[in-house]
Amino acid sequence: MSKLTDLPKRILIGRALRSDRLGETLLPKRIALPVFASDPLSSVAYAPGEVLIVLSIAGLSAYHFSPWIALAVVILMFTVVASYRQNVRAYPSGGGDYEVATTNLGPRAGLTVASALLVDYVLTVAVSVSAGVENLGSAIPFVVEHKTLCAIGAIVLLALMNLRGVRESGKLFAIPTYLFVAGVFLMLLWGGFRGLVLGDTMHAPTSGFDIKPEHPGLAGFALVFVLLRAFSSGCAALTGVEAISNGVPAFRKPKSRNAATTLALMGLLAVTMFCGIIALAMATGVKMAENPATDLIRDGVPVGEGYTQHPVIAQVAEAVFGPGSFLFVLLAVATALVLFLAANTAYNGFPLLGSILAQDRYLPRQLHTRGDRLAFSNGIVLLAGAAILLVWIYGADTTRLIQLYIVGVFVSFTLSQTGMVRHWNRLLAGERDRARRRHMIRSRAINAFGAFFTGLVLVVVLATKFSHGAWVALLGMVIFYGTMTAIRKHYDRVAEEIAADDASPDDSVRPSRVHAIVLVSKLHRPTLRALAYARLIRADQLEALSISVDPAETKALREEWERRGINVPLKILDSPYREVTRPVIEYVKGLRRQSPRDVISVYIPEYVVGHWYEHLLHNQSALRLKGRLLFTPGVMVTSVPYQLQSSEAAKRRARRRAEWSAPGSVRRGPVERRQKEPSRKG
Repeated sequence: MSKLTDLPKRILIGRALRSDRLGETLLPKRIALPVFASDPLSSVAYAPGEVLIVLSIAGLSAYHFSPWIALAVVILMFTVVASYRQNVRAYPSGGGDYEVATTNLGPRAGLTVASALLVDYVLTVAVSVSAGVENLGSAIPFVVEHKTLCAIGAIVLLALMNLRGVRESGKLFAIPTYLFVAGVFLMLLWGGFRGLVLGDTMHAPTSGFDIKPEHPGLAGFALVFVLLRAFSSGCAALTGVEAISNGVPAFRKPKSRNAATTLALMGLLAVTMFCGIIALAMATGVKMAENPATDLIRDGVPVGEGYTQHPVIAQVAEAVFGPGSFLFVLLAVATALVLFLAANTAYNGFPLLGSILAQDRYLPRQLHTRGDRLAFSNGIVLLAGAAILLVWIYGADTTRLIQLYIVGVFVSFTLSQTGMVRHWNRLLAGERDRARRRHMIRSRAINAFGAFFTGLVLVVVLATKFSHGAWVALLGMVIFYGTMTAIRKHYDRVAEEIAADDASPDDSVRPSRVHAIVLVSKLHRPTLRALAYARLIRADQLEALSISVDPAETKALREEWERRGINVPLKILDSPYREVTRPVIEYVKGLRRQSPRDVISVYIPEYVVGHWYEHLLHNQSALRLKGRLLFTPGVMVTSVPYQLQSSEAAKRRARRRAEWSAPGSVRRGPVERRQKEPSRKG
């Protein structure tokens, strides 16, 4: 199996890295920005469109509210960024919202935040990749025609890139992210220059369309509800902000300052691009609808099912640069790439949070293990699988998926900022230095406003999106919470059960006798080796046990046993129904009933093979026996291996490989720092 899987694994993810090279994978700010901030930066490709789609419910006249909605999103973005700058300075260990909530609000609040973040990370991958497919489809129709398959392929490719390691994937992601940012700013500058200086009239492909409102003439509370729903959709631009606080350990020193600087830069870029695209969408006459086939009107008739509604950024780029122009195609490709890569925010956040939760015994311990490339490989694979399932269920439809979005992230925002307020209150109670108290009071005020604002937005999101799909995200959070609680209870119960207790030393008391049994099918070298090993242990009683299925074979075994003069009693059990496992189990249990204080030691000869397919041909009875005997108290099971020639050849081949890890080796992380090698003086 090792030979079969090792070569493809090395081709896909590269050679394994030593644990002491973890420090070499830390990120400078220029790489950390695309790695951790690609999600909020890329969300400007779909968040403006979601705002216009919701406003279209009230008709074209509601579009004039879009600048005010954009302003509210900007204020919220600056509030969240300022709040999280306090987080990364106070908690640089990488626990992020989970650590803040657990430390200051208790384990239940921390687990709620963790559940919300895990759901949000899965949705980040699904939404970003689906939006990327739709944007790429504006230039390549084949992609949008097979968008579910293309989205699944992109998720798998991203998983492979992240399995190669954070730093290496960061280098790959930096170029598309910076190309996208540069392309958007070029579009904003050139569009502004054409409109304000040259006086050109730019027209989006849908500028001549009309919108059939689903609810014409909305006013009063109904209109307010639509505006709040549009605002909650625009808040998708804030997803991923928390990833930087979770990823502080991945930054180079000084970690907290570099993370805070990256946060500020990310917020400034995101709000500028978001507002600019909204402004150009208004200037070029972009029209969007939730059901474009029936609600978009061209020349007095609906556009029909054959019409493909392209994203706002694609329509604005076509109006500014011209349809089919080089810059239009370049921005479309860069947008698709950065949306695909925006999922990288989740690929970095989900495995790291999963590792922390596994360390706290809320998730399986395997999620705490680093892979060959010092990435949390199991978490990456788990995230990819969950995102693929979601994309397949929702058909990679961004508009449907985004209704599930941002609920989780605002749950974590609100609880995290509330926890930070309690953090500052605790520190202020014991601080006497006036300068430090002023700094803490200012930080507390920022976090208090952040908690209030994000809590208000959470209420708005739940009220406006619950019936449109947000309940699915809440259900996912409940499932994660319940699962993690059950896992923690299991680990706690096991830890309590196996803890060494001075008051009850029964497990350390020597048993009265050891009754050894060597299982025999035929008299060959593996059997002779098992008998020799069992004799070496010097048990109080030793016997060989064979199951009679074929009388002729049993007779031949007995004759060979006597001919060789083996000084070990051979006991043969009849099995009229040709079973092997059940007679052995019943015999062992019978010995236990006769002498409860005795320990039964069962020796099973096994072949060691060198090819994966050989496992299917050998050791099946031994596996079944071990599986049953493990549940029998007072029974010890020992495998006595016999290496066949194929295993020796496989071992020699493995040793020739430069980085060979023996089967069963376990890699655990995180590794704190690299050990310095002693200098050699000539």
